[in-house]
Amino acid sequence: MPTTIKHTLSRGVVLDAASLGPQDLNLEPLLSTLPNWQVFDATTPDAVMARVAGNELIITNKVVINADIIAANPQLKLICVAATGTNNVDLKAAKAQGITVCNVVNYGPNSVAQHALMLMLNLATNAQRYGASVRNGDWSRSPFFCLLDHPIIELAGKNLGIIGYGVLGQQLAQLGRALGMKPLISARPGQPVTPAGRVSFEQVLAQSDVLSLHCPLTPATEKMIDSQALAQMKSSAFLINCARGGLIDEPALATALRTGKLAGAGLDVLSQEPPPEDHPLLAADIPNLLLTPHTAWASREARQNLVDIMTNNIACFIAGTPQNCV
Repeated sequence: MPTTIKHTLSRGVVLDAASLGPQDLNLEPLLSTLPNWQVFDATTPDAVMARVAGNELIITNKVVINADIIAANPQLKLICVAATGTNNVDLKAAKAQGITVCNVVNYGPNSVAQHALMLMLNLATNAQRYGASVRNGDWSRSPFFCLLDHPIIELAGKNLGIIGYGVLGQQLAQLGRALGMKPLISARPGQPVTPAGRVSFEQVLAQSDVLSLHCPLTPATEKMIDSQALAQMKSSAFLINCARGGLIDEPALATALRTGKLAGAGLDVLSQEPPPEDHPLLAADIPNLLLTPHTAWASREARQNLVDIMTNNIACFIAGTPQNCV
């Protein structure tokens, strides 16, 4: 049996607590794991070095912990990322220095799947356009009891393409089936169609009425939805992305929506967050595009679950049984 090595931690720092919405969360169990904590709502890059100094544990959501910060802090034992993605931590430098890095996985599948479904339903019912018509007085001026200015479709019987069939993709497939949709689970692009029940990436593009992305951003998946992929999709299809913005070639998507090569898109993520004002998908002339500010994960229940899993990550590390290590 492997030797259990227990750890003693006395000082920790939370670098960007406000990104978790701590005003409505119970942080007491987390803060009881160590005797001494510093908690900062946000930390700018030039303040990271000073705030990390002397601490054995770092909690970061998106604050970058680079090799220089790691090298300057030989007392560091544990870095907890308050998210699934760990691209903001230099994992190679941490490993070389014997620092454990833990992330949080599967903390909000219900929240993310619910958000993806909300985007799908809004596009299918044209809820955004109809809401604007009501506010503009179009309904009040209508000679009929209703407005039928924008197309509405039923999702029942439609193909729901899912790229990335982990916990999140599986949760959305379940919701899709409840609506009478037929999930099409994509094989990895350019890979054999396995396991059983998968269909090729090209088939998913061509056959999906709604295509939803739930895969990680890697060199192999970066801009996987590019102009070529968009050209293979139905012009009546909707594209949903609650994963990572970099999965989509954003200028190509803007062009596809402007030219009617794609019926609509619902995105919770962009390649740069927060986006610059001149981001190609923030242009006012792009039709039938729904954008939300990376909030699919952010239900109170999901955020509390994230904190609870992170608390357990710390407790397990102290006990010598680390979990969720990357």
